[in-house]
Amino acid sequence: MTYCAAIRLEKGMIFASDTRTNAGVDHISTFRKLYQYGVEGERFMVLQTAGSLATSQAVFNKLQNDINQRSESNLNTVATLFDGAQMVGACMREVMAHAQMIANDNNSGTFTSSFLLGGQIKGQAPELYMIYPEGNCIRATRDTPFFQLGESKYGKPILDRSVEYDTDVNHAAQALMLSFDSTIHSNLSVGMPIDFMIYQNDSLTLPKGRRIKADDEYFLDISRQWADALRRTLVELPACPNDYWD
Repeated sequence: MTYCAAIRLEKGMIFASDTRTNAGVDHISTFRKLYQYGVEGERFMVLQTAGSLATSQAVFNKLQNDINQRSESNLNTVATLFDGAQMVGACMREVMAHAQMIANDNNSGTFTSSFLLGGQIKGQAPELYMIYPEGNCIRATRDTPFFQLGESKYGKPILDRSVEYDTDVNHAAQALMLSFDSTIHSNLSVGMPIDFMIYQNDSLTLPKGRRIKADDEYFLDISRQWADALRRTLVELPACPNDYWD
């Protein structure tokens, strides 16, 4: 399993994906699940995934091959982010149709993936899409500024309580890190390192991003401070009224 999330804010976008994959407790590997596309000064896109690793990698490879071969239509030439989301969906349907054919021949199950595509094209507003295994998609809005894939339930309460469309980008980035910290503490199928990227809206730059490893000092610091703050707050909360004990 995996956990990835992306946030679209008034002044920026934040993307994060873990890198753990496992096929049982004795077979754990690290694979990248966040990829960047774009042309400096013209467009910036990030594609993230959760689900079947084989399906996801096939989609990533096909999209990259289309760019490398300068196909007439690829992520570096689509007119809008929505067109890009449609392209990812179509690519996924093609890959999954082939996988389904093989699965049926081998009497195996189906292998599905979901994707998040976010970014900005020059002259357009930043956008974020969630793309379902069926190939259709939905767009993030002011009321719903973030999407999650995979093991989302452990980190979702932190984002729900702290992130809105007009939240400061730095504060939202901290909340997203803590969302991953909470998930890693509660689920062994999600683990370090974390691929993390922040984009400033309208900059049209291609940020390098950061791979947060288990010994990252900043991540460990805010994790400790968050845990300490929770313990202090718990102690400072009003005691349960007497009638709760009756």
